[in-house]
Amino acid sequence: MYLRMRTMATRFNPSCDPIADGALSRRNFLRGASATLAAAAAVPLMTEPRLAWAASQAKKDDTAQPVKVLLDANENPLGPCPQALDAIAALGALSGRYDFSASADLAKTIMLQEGLREDYLALYPGASEPLHYSVLAFTSPQHSLVCVNPTYEAPGMAAAAIQTPVRYVPLRKDYKYDMHAMATADPNAGCIYICNPNNPTGTTASRAEILWLLQHKPRHAVVVVDEAYIHYSDAETVLDYAIDDRDLIVLRSFSKIYGMAGLRLGFAVGRPDLLAKLQRYGLNPLPLPGVAAAQASLQQKDLVSTRKLANKQLRDDTVAWLTKQGFVVIPSQANFFMVDVKQRGQDFAKAMEKKNIYVGRSWPVWPNLVRVTVGTADEMFLFEQAFADVMGVPAPEVPAPAASPAPTGA
Repeated sequence: MYLRMRTMATRFNPSCDPIADGALSRRNFLRGASATLAAAAAVPLMTEPRLAWAASQAKKDDTAQPVKVLLDANENPLGPCPQALDAIAALGALSGRYDFSASADLAKTIMLQEGLREDYLALYPGASEPLHYSVLAFTSPQHSLVCVNPTYEAPGMAAAAIQTPVRYVPLRKDYKYDMHAMATADPNAGCIYICNPNNPTGTTASRAEILWLLQHKPRHAVVVVDEAYIHYSDAETVLDYAIDDRDLIVLRSFSKIYGMAGLRLGFAVGRPDLLAKLQRYGLNPLPLPGVAAAQASLQQKDLVSTRKLANKQLRDDTVAWLTKQGFVVIPSQANFFMVDVKQRGQDFAKAMEKKNIYVGRSWPVWPNLVRVTVGTADEMFLFEQAFADVMGVPAPEVPAPAASPAPTGA
């Protein structure tokens, strides 16, 4: 069993060998694994869809009021690209097997495309797991979590579950990170969380700002940069900082621009010793359909740029319409934005639900702002129509129909 656990861990993730140095005995390894896995199991693993569901109580189909537009969980309405869907369909009966070679091949593709060093990459079923494990690994009642307010709530929830104090730092007046305040929030900080672009504001931090934070943070703190939405933005990645042996872990997800939220695939990049601390809390098999879809998606050279542009156009058009109606919207570089609805966000969301439009949640620090995910062109038009009705402003103009393609051939 001991050898099988070691072989499975290594085959599944080439960067992970929990017993590589030979220093752990079978008894100690099993005892340590049981303790860390029990700790992980005791803390609820929060994800964006779970938080969206909690905010709206539930999304239930009703024959009288069918759900039409879901703009609440930052999903990509386009879903996986056609090549990814073909790769999933081609799996067939192979999905009944654990294909560790497929995971290894995907890891090689990611390392090659991103210029990563071997053993600095760990694949996960989504980015929620390594984010969750980072809080468990690097914080404690004595070593706090530092993050801005508002930001993605999952790290703070994980910290609270293990009685780790959370030091919340306000965003600057331009809604961006105050790196000096984060670096000095707690001299005993264990983890500093940066979501870039930030969820829910869609604002970004520059490479220079993150580098400054790495150089001025508390000595023992590990910085976790969540780049789940980076492909939608003009922000530059800091993956290269993570393989430069800094106290940094960078997270990526295929859930957003690649449209694979339901397929669950992501990865963490960092020093091998930092990744090993995350892997103490679990090595879950990767879903083979997700692996196949990710591999196919990464081969499509124009996929990211095309989807980024389409999202930007729809987001900017919607924001321009809202601004014209007199509503303040935080400038965003993500596939969502926050709008001040001049009333309790929860009340606005309930009114929109009655029109079959499900918008995102509000954060306690900004109760009158609501996060809205960017959907398709049709969905954003329906959002504007419902918004106009609920808020008593002029309805949007009906968009002109798309031109029919010219006939080809005889």
